[in-house]
Amino acid sequence: MASSLFDDLDLGPLTLPHRVAMAPLTRNRAAEGNVPSDLNATYYRQRADAAVIVSEATQVAPKGQGYPRTPGIHSDTQVDGWKKVTDAVHDAGGRILLQLWHVGRISHSLYHDGEKPLAPSPIAPDGQVLTPDLEMTAFETPRALATEEVPEVVEQYRTGAKNARRAGFDGVEIHAANGYLIDQFLRSGTNERTDRYGGSLGNRLRFLREVTGAVTDVWDSERVGIRLSPLSPFNDMGDDTPADTFRAAASTADNFDLAYVHLVEPNSPKPPVVEDDETAAVFSGIREAFDGALMANGNYDTQTAREAIDRGYAQLIAFGRAFLANPDLPQRLRKGLPVNVPDEETFYNGDEHGYTDYPTWDELQNGVSFDTIDSLAELEPRG
Repeated sequence: MASSLFDDLDLGPLTLPHRVAMAPLTRNRAAEGNVPSDLNATYYRQRADAAVIVSEATQVAPKGQGYPRTPGIHSDTQVDGWKKVTDAVHDAGGRILLQLWHVGRISHSLYHDGEKPLAPSPIAPDGQVLTPDLEMTAFETPRALATEEVPEVVEQYRTGAKNARRAGFDGVEIHAANGYLIDQFLRSGTNERTDRYGGSLGNRLRFLREVTGAVTDVWDSERVGIRLSPLSPFNDMGDDTPADTFRAAASTADNFDLAYVHLVEPNSPKPPVVEDDETAAVFSGIREAFDGALMANGNYDTQTAREAIDRGYAQLIAFGRAFLANPDLPQRLRKGLPVNVPDEETFYNGDEHGYTDYPTWDELQNGVSFDTIDSLAELEPRG
């Protein structure tokens, strides 16, 4: 009997043919003006066999950018560029959601005509940022948003959601993970505000609630998901009480009847990780607080993905590097075929090399040469 990893799934109005989703992957290949191009359309079309594609993170406003050549969804030309992508995916029989993004403090004044990045509080992250000139430099101390400015940013998410509809997406995902703006409001380590957006957990959740309300004013909630990363330290993040914080965030998603929570798990060879008390408390709390579908994202291979689906922990498994290197990943996992090895040197920036030139299994059988491994279990865990 086939594993339920390859059973279909109704995700809101979308009927998915299996449970192998494509995770959002920043590839830094947008054209001038942060506009998606024909090259991007080719890349996504190649991966249209995913159960559902979650697009690369896409800034909802110019101030939301923190990396070079990342696409936006705030101009007419960007909408037109994304329409090429959605048309290509739909023509190939696929489904695609847009991930709505604002980086907050994970940026630099060089992206913003000399103005400091925006954040809940003026706390500089440790580490370095890649500038528009592709140089590494230290993060700056961001400027804290004034109370009256926060609703303006909420409206930018609303506009991004509207533009995603214009561009032909099947839905949207709210990016509230990985140390970006919504995550910065959520976590105590980056939110030291004393107004209605800070202090208590209820106040720290307010920005998330307002953004989710704005997005679901535009889209039916059954076409909206949210991404959370409760235990990820990426971008110098931390929280004093992650079990409480992210149970409340999941409850917020449940209150809005969102289609799914996209959960970024700790990097480990054998996810889902429930080996220590803190991790178990965080993830069980999220699962208890949210009644919709759970899309799990970690270092999954075929076996661990099947286990997570079969025991009801998750309803979808999102693959990142594996989908990057294997446009026909669902076929390979279903049939137990070898998989292409991702070329990390081409992950960020560049052209079609390491982007649209990864071969399918059929191409490998017809004489194309490429390095493969027997299974995803042989990939080194990230982190």
